[in-house]
Amino acid sequence: MQIDWLAFTPIPSLLGGIILGVAAALYVLFHGRILGISGIISGLLRPKSGDRAWRMALILGLLTAPLLAALFFEIRPIVEVEADWLAVVIAGLLVGFGTQYGSGCTSGHGICGLSRLSPRSLVATVSFMTAGFLIVFVLRHVIGG
Repeated sequence: MQIDWLAFTPIPSLLGGIILGVAAALYVLFHGRILGISGIISGLLRPKSGDRAWRMALILGLLTAPLLAALFFEIRPIVEVEADWLAVVIAGLLVGFGTQYGSGCTSGHGICGLSRLSPRSLVATVSFMTAGFLIVFVLRHVIGG
């Protein structure tokens, strides 16, 4: 496998990481809650009074950020999903099940939980990463041959 150094974007990646870290810290400071995307989205499914606007604003920000990156930084990644729609839907459902079963997603456990030195988040993040590595290995080297 050859690395495409033209796709290497350290400055925008660093800026994105800083923005995400600051956003997570501010969210904890102002709301006293963890910035976990799965929890925020699931809260839209059963919204409480006065709870919908900020959740929609956050989701809108997530969806518009790539457009702003393309506009201001000329970052236009080419995304190629080498799977059919059924596989993508099944994968999405499995991720949704996993975030419910694991009491959070990678953003909640991996960014916020680890920064709080949460042992549960450490176990969850190591489990997420290990499962991901194993699935990719099996699909590419065992099944994909």
